[in-house]
Amino acid sequence: MGNAIWSTLGGLISAAAPSKGGSLETRTARVGSAEYSYQVHVPADIGSSPPVIVFLHGIGHRGTGGFLPRSGASNTLMRRYLSRVPALILLPQCSEGVYWSNRSMDEMVATALAQTEDEFKADSARLYLTGISMGGYGVWSVAGRRPGRFAAIVSVCGGSPIRAGERFKRIAEKIGKTPVWIFHGADDQIVPVTESRQMVAALEGVGGNVKYSEYPGVGHSVWARVLAERKLMPWLFSQRLAPKP
Repeated sequence: MGNAIWSTLGGLISAAAPSKGGSLETRTARVGSAEYSYQVHVPADIGSSPPVIVFLHGIGHRGTGGFLPRSGASNTLMRRYLSRVPALILLPQCSEGVYWSNRSMDEMVATALAQTEDEFKADSARLYLTGISMGGYGVWSVAGRRPGRFAAIVSVCGGSPIRAGERFKRIAEKIGKTPVWIFHGADDQIVPVTESRQMVAALEGVGGNVKYSEYPGVGHSVWARVLAERKLMPWLFSQRLAPKP
């Protein structure tokens, strides 16, 4: 999946406006006695109280030291794309052999987000959780454990991390009315499209605020369509948590 997504970014960037730059920072989150590296892309024009997009990667990028390449063409392409997003982009990395639903990974994401909010004085009303494939499963786990924490959720070719029982309803009840946009390719042979269809149905069943985009003839590489979706970023940034009473 990694090479394909870099290639897709390259195609999109070639027709885009010039990059505004930005920096890729590496930080450490401690969970118990363990330390985990995560990355934060900081836009050149950060401004005050910036929003934060948390991105949970897929299974092929598990490891240590940060999943975004530190050099080479892939690094250049990804950073040029990220530089066009007017937000802090938090890039945690899942460890080998586990998933985002693992308790230590969940706590690592939460710690990294809290540290990012504090360091960059981010807007706590504009925190957005996104993920692709394994990360598309992970968003439901992370958000489900923190109802009301995120202003919006985006899941790309993901599904329910719960393996038995009311797999979708249990998550939908926790997500509630948080705005959600789900994407899936109808011909996905890796993550069945029924995973997203059932999540949509569950969210609708509890009165949730959900958008769904399914692409006929598209497989697991649906992220190419998502990256090209011009309405996604305006929709995402229009979401904001209501002020606390």
